[in-house]
Amino acid sequence: MATDSPPATPAADGAVRYEVADHVARLTIDRPERRNAVTWSMLADLRAAFARARADDDVRVCVLTGAGERAFCAGADLAGMAGAGAFDLHEARGELARLFQDMYALGKPIVARVRGYALAGGFGLALACDMVVAADDAVFGAPEVDVGLWPHMITVPLIRSMPPKVALDLMLTGRRVDAAEAARIGFVTRVVTPAELDAAVDELAATLAAKSPAAVRLGRDAFYAVWDQDVETSLRMLHPLLAVTAATEDAAEGIAAFREKRPPRWSGR
Repeated sequence: MATDSPPATPAADGAVRYEVADHVARLTIDRPERRNAVTWSMLADLRAAFARARADDDVRVCVLTGAGERAFCAGADLAGMAGAGAFDLHEARGELARLFQDMYALGKPIVARVRGYALAGGFGLALACDMVVAADDAVFGAPEVDVGLWPHMITVPLIRSMPPKVALDLMLTGRRVDAAEAARIGFVTRVVTPAELDAAVDELAATLAAKSPAAVRLGRDAFYAVWDQDVETSLRMLHPLLAVTAATEDAAEGIAAFREKRPPRWSGR
């Protein structure tokens, strides 16, 4: 059932779309003529769109994608980002870091729908999502080293999505990885044909949206909280969270529904 929320305010350059239906918010980078390369203003608009999804109780899952068939996101629009002073550039680059932080702290699953190129910052955007569904024509890479730069800002999502030395290989060589290799490495969840991509993403989003919003939020937050912690610290954090989760209305409803052999009716509390 579609939400009654009005459409989000579009980006200043009209390049970010936001739509909600069936508890799923779809964020679309809409610059297919530029392979969905992002500008500084678009990073701010993506942050605003995720903030809107976070605040909307009707939204249980987000899908991040790029318009057209050529690219999910080919990284930064270097031409569109030229002309600023060094300090302004430094501050603007921090917007990508803030976007990654917003995504990790969203409290709701994010699925990347990838068709075509996911390069540089676009590679990082895909891997900052919780799950990645890719068409078999998808291409991933961090080519910054080839122009004398380094993919500093996407290091965190890369090393959180694959063995660190594999991430270093990709950053040092700048080589591109197809969808099949990405699945073998482990940073792509599912690979399908282009014709199957929308159905696969919709099926996964619907599966996630059917889960308890309370359990998903508490569990996802816990997952990211203990990611880099040692075993003792992790277990000390997770133990009380089990009690919190078990005390939610959704947990009581889920157990009742199981006993009564009926679908649960989640409240998200």
